[in-house]
Amino acid sequence: MNAKPKTENSAAVTAKSEGRLEWRALLNWLLEDGVIDQEQVLRTQQRFAAGDSSLHPLVRLAHAGLSRVGSSGKSLDLDALTEWLAQRAKLPYLRIDPLKVDVGRVSDVMSVGYAEAKRCLPVLVGLNEVTIATSEPFDTSWVAQIESHTRKPIKLVVANPLEISRYTTEFFTLARSVRAAAKTGESTQVASFEQLVELGRSNKQLDANDQGVVQVVDWLWQYAFDQRASDIHLEPRREMGVIRFRIDGVLHTVYQLPPTVMNAMISRIKLLGRMDVVERRRPLDGRIKTRNPAGDEVEMRLSTLPTAFGEKMVMRIFDPDTAVKDLAMLGFSSHDTERWEKLVTQPHGIILVTGPTGSGKTTTLYSTLKRLATDEVNVCTIEDPIEMIEPAFNQTQVQVALDFGFAEGLRALMRQDPDIIMVGEIRDLATAEMAIQASLTGHLVFSTLHTNDAASAITRLTDLGVPSYLISATVIGVLAQRLVRTLCPHCKAPDPTVTRDTLNDMLKHWRMNGGVKPYKPVGCLECRHTGYRGRAGLYELLTVGESIKTHLHPSPDISALRRQAMQEGLRPLRLAGAMKVAEGVTTLEEILRSTPQWQS
Repeated sequence: MNAKPKTENSAAVTAKSEGRLEWRALLNWLLEDGVIDQEQVLRTQQRFAAGDSSLHPLVRLAHAGLSRVGSSGKSLDLDALTEWLAQRAKLPYLRIDPLKVDVGRVSDVMSVGYAEAKRCLPVLVGLNEVTIATSEPFDTSWVAQIESHTRKPIKLVVANPLEISRYTTEFFTLARSVRAAAKTGESTQVASFEQLVELGRSNKQLDANDQGVVQVVDWLWQYAFDQRASDIHLEPRREMGVIRFRIDGVLHTVYQLPPTVMNAMISRIKLLGRMDVVERRRPLDGRIKTRNPAGDEVEMRLSTLPTAFGEKMVMRIFDPDTAVKDLAMLGFSSHDTERWEKLVTQPHGIILVTGPTGSGKTTTLYSTLKRLATDEVNVCTIEDPIEMIEPAFNQTQVQVALDFGFAEGLRALMRQDPDIIMVGEIRDLATAEMAIQASLTGHLVFSTLHTNDAASAITRLTDLGVPSYLISATVIGVLAQRLVRTLCPHCKAPDPTVTRDTLNDMLKHWRMNGGVKPYKPVGCLECRHTGYRGRAGLYELLTVGESIKTHLHPSPDISALRRQAMQEGLRPLRLAGAMKVAEGVTTLEEILRSTPQWQS
């Protein structure tokens, strides 16, 4: 693909190869490299003959509808054209990952005007070299000047011109906003106290006259939405504040800020969340409703905590589609879907969802309750705190300072004519007793516990002091769950090292049947070279029938209870995980890391 031009027409454009790209030259190179045919060249020349355009020539060609010769008509989009150009220029191709760009040092290398003029963007400032992404790989006249300025050699990589344009605007605007915020220190004057915060769009030039800290917060939220973050961490440190995003369960460092800017950001967010801006000595909770780039409303739960170096804030971002996901999208197998649907349509009883923090319990409960909350029933919740505002529910938040806990909230809900009640968590005997009372009086009660598996929820209630006969009379089912990372569909590859025998050895008392199609993580641009993209749930459902109730006594034999549950259809978390491995959804390593070993 790197052959030199030989035709007369190509020779003419070779002279321009040390300057800016031009669409005619690119067409000739594509033809010469066998990427497109002569017919496509003629058709594009006729189409572009009408006049010039301010668009980058690669972008123009991407809109021309070109297709690669000999690949069943596979279209040449902008990324494919950019990758081809990188090979032609004998330079590395880079898909810009904003989480890996040294945003804080971009403006130290060059000004925004210089970057826009040269169509380039610094992406990494290392100890020994500076990596700069460019969409003009043959225009290198400026490299010596930047090397002299930075006193480091320049490494050029080729990147999508639209990505370079977008991130040039975002990163330099962010750097300018941080500098402006640093100058104003703690100043966080806000013009509006509206709860619904309208954000700027990431593809628009932000107003440079706006207050610096406002722009930084605006960028932060849009950035988090774009990167599919579930949590935003603002962490004060001794020298610099750190911003981190949790994506697919893993934290990524995004940016470092001066402490004054970090404090100003937290103050603004607290103000928008209607929290006490002055109070920094004790933990606070709040919430904000805003919009993502698609225009959908997004709930964010805010939490602050005093630390050694200042106030730390975590923002939990709730997916607006969470409450309407069906069970298959959550990861339920057809076997467990049928059993869960039958369970949640019972007229009364207690259904428990168990698992560690961050295992998706709230998502499962909200998705289930959303479908149960018809016009004919009254769904009431008591939560600490309210995770997401859902119009179909009547939601109440625990107020510890007012001596209004789960038990008191449940007692009050009982006088509100409920049909279905959701208790955020059963933490003590008083709450458990109120949940039991609600169940015995004809209500369907959902709640959560922190246990390793489904059967352990029974012993947990016993440990709290709940009599076994009341557990037998009220608990109708326990769902244990975990979240595991799913393989990136763009780069996963077959894994011949995992066989049915491997899975059976892991499962001990179980045996896999059917086909096994395991895959392994590889890593690509779409998944940031992690090999994983997104998460799925693993579920273990114990239904409490008559045979299970025979094992419920003051000192239950948990092993016997598990064995009986297996006979009635329970599939352990590890078996559910093995099935996901066999289907090529995740990996054996993820399952072993996330699920407890089955004990019988």
